[in-house]
Amino acid sequence: MENRKFKPFGGVSSLTLGGGGLGQIWGETTREEAVATVSLAIENGITHIDVAPMYGKGEAEIVVGEALKGKSIDGIHVTTKCRLGTLPDDQVYDYLSKSLTRSLDSMNLQRVDLFLLHSQLIEDGFILHTNDEFKHRTSTTLSSFFNTVIPSFEKLKEEGRIGSWGIGGLGQNKALKKAINHEIKPEAIQCVVNPLNSAGAIGYVDREYNPKEILLESQKNNIPILAIRAVQAGALTEKMDRDPHPSGMDKLDFDDYERAAPFRALAKRWNESAASLAYRYALSIKNISSIILGVKNRDELKDCIKYEQKDRLTKDQIEEIDKVMSS
Repeated sequence: MENRKFKPFGGVSSLTLGGGGLGQIWGETTREEAVATVSLAIENGITHIDVAPMYGKGEAEIVVGEALKGKSIDGIHVTTKCRLGTLPDDQVYDYLSKSLTRSLDSMNLQRVDLFLLHSQLIEDGFILHTNDEFKHRTSTTLSSFFNTVIPSFEKLKEEGRIGSWGIGGLGQNKALKKAINHEIKPEAIQCVVNPLNSAGAIGYVDREYNPKEILLESQKNNIPILAIRAVQAGALTEKMDRDPHPSGMDKLDFDDYERAAPFRALAKRWNESAASLAYRYALSIKNISSIILGVKNRDELKDCIKYEQKDRLTKDQIEEIDKVMSS
């Protein structure tokens, strides 16, 4: 598997095993299968595991703890996150610290290599496009981020409990650009990268949210990038592997599946599966260090490993995909 530059770790495998599937938020699996999936990922050269307490209410972190138990983790890097929301300044460090402690305990680790803010960034006073009534839990204001979150992250680094810190790359476009251009820049960012240029159901904060703008701003500022949503929650595959959520919370993902019909047609003309082409697209974008996978079992992981081994797309191929998806 290709190894790419990623400043927080030095290098990282081009594929990262994400925790969404391990935590069963992308469909049912078993803990036994999830643990076996982690082991298979490591055996196949994946050097980075990305989890969060939100993935299955801690299930993904428990899976990682079981999978790594008794194994040498030299060369294996682990990322976790914290959805902080917006708290009074004097509560921020304690909240981040307690969340990190729980994560470390679940994974039987003394430190994580990367700790990400899982909240979506917004300017102070910004009204969310949807779910504004929950923004105190889901979003972090820029004043909180600059004044207390960054110093708290730096303190956790000084304590040796995290290696680096970063942001999730979701939220209000203007706020994210300000965070990216701040004098103390994130040491890593997760960026949505897919031919739909869509975050789907998790892009609920800003009606004007534009993943490509955030990606470009990150590239310009030389911020190490991890790509998420390469297949946009299944919308860029041949068939959605789950039924719509009864609450309608994932309606945008299913809408994206319909929008992706031209992409599937193009993949067919190129004698390739839609999922394979979507992953190759993300892997071929400039300055992407690794693609975070949402697989939930070994079969899905094996498919992604096969996609990674294919040639990267040419500039002309990327432009053709973009043209098809913008027409």
